[in-house]
Amino acid sequence: MPRFENVIHWFRRDLRLSDNTALHHATTDSEKVLPVYISSDWKGEHHWTGPGRQAFLCGCLESLSKNIDHAGGRMIFRRGDTVEELRELIKESNAEAIYLNRDPDPHGKEMEKKVKELCREFGIEYCDFNDVVLHEPGEVLTGSGNPYKVYTPFSRSWFDVEKPQAVNTVRTIHTLTTIRKGSVPSVSDWGLEYDGKLLREPGEKEARKRLKRAIDVVIDEYEGMRNDPAADATSHLGADLRYGTLSPREVFHRAEEARNASRSDSIRSSIHTFQKQLAWREFFISILHFYPEVLETDFNADWRGLKWDDPGKGDRFEKWKEGKTGFPIVDAGMRQLLETGYMHNRVRMIVAMFLTKDVHVYWRHGESHFMQHLLDGEIANNNGGWQWSAGTGADAAPYFRIQNPWTQTDRYDPDGEYIKRWVPELEAVQPKLFTKPPEKGQKIHPDYVEPMVDHKTEREETLDRFKSHKGS
Repeated sequence: MPRFENVIHWFRRDLRLSDNTALHHATTDSEKVLPVYISSDWKGEHHWTGPGRQAFLCGCLESLSKNIDHAGGRMIFRRGDTVEELRELIKESNAEAIYLNRDPDPHGKEMEKKVKELCREFGIEYCDFNDVVLHEPGEVLTGSGNPYKVYTPFSRSWFDVEKPQAVNTVRTIHTLTTIRKGSVPSVSDWGLEYDGKLLREPGEKEARKRLKRAIDVVIDEYEGMRNDPAADATSHLGADLRYGTLSPREVFHRAEEARNASRSDSIRSSIHTFQKQLAWREFFISILHFYPEVLETDFNADWRGLKWDDPGKGDRFEKWKEGKTGFPIVDAGMRQLLETGYMHNRVRMIVAMFLTKDVHVYWRHGESHFMQHLLDGEIANNNGGWQWSAGTGADAAPYFRIQNPWTQTDRYDPDGEYIKRWVPELEAVQPKLFTKPPEKGQKIHPDYVEPMVDHKTEREETLDRFKSHKGS
């Protein structure tokens, strides 16, 4: 017998019907469920998002709305202040509870406090669940009960904790028909324009296709191929985890089933390496939970106040954003990002370390640029990755570890396949020319820009800055 006659399910980062914890409980506990998505009412440029990301979100919402229609329900859309919109919906529907999955990001947590207070005001139940991660911050701690600051011991403990199982797919939803439906958001709602083609098709159906491909094709050779930017050898599930068109539980357990079924030690190791990416994701989510100041400053307090250059100096930051630095591997990555909303993870590290160590621009500028363009941009992961590259973060690369873009090219793109794909003016150039800087005053190709900095010189400058700061 259902506990309630009518409840609200507030969709946020869980845009799916399969293995959706809060939605599963809402449909079990109540005769009717009002599925709601409330879009924010900002307009123009945003620090954490951009046109491509919003286009992907809109596509996911359109897909979700159709899936809910198919299940017999009606998706409700509202725009504006979340608390006020929920307040009106409670009044209109006489809802007896609000169901939601918790958001690990600081803004999401603040909003949850307000919605919880709203439920108290109306005397209705507030029902929240873990869904975005396998283990929330606080579940994986050191023996002394403190948060981990280093990934490797966190990872060991994370794998030792029993993983939650998936819940059943919601196949039937009954919704009040008297509530105004509203319309699916569009990119123009935020004062943005997007005329590109999304690299990832949005929505739960397409996400499940990507998961099947990852399990059937990618994970067996993931360990050996994941660092090759020219190969299509990664899962491409990042955006699905970010917007919740897949659950991390299903991704982990599907991989675990394949791992247990394999008799090959190398394949089992490869699948384990794939699963570690989920642990990395939750490590950085844990860091953000316990140290929310990382969004504003360096995790490692020793490096706060370190000297960084003005991003406007010599237009270097703009050239980096446009992929016009004269470093082929860097430019390939930046152009891939602008064109597709994606960048290979190995290249993300290269371009981030280039900006912070060769151009001396503070990591927060690059962090924001990535979030405005990456379809899979996750606030915690992105922050952790940028602080790792800058040498200021949790489990970061030490400041004296400075990647050389030329030797990184030789190691990860020796045939120049990736570079030529994204920097077409270099298509006819011998790949060996991508692995070392040209002679001063010369170009790799007449149609390609000279390197805007000398890596060796800037490396020494970075070392001097860190040593001087440490000494002071």
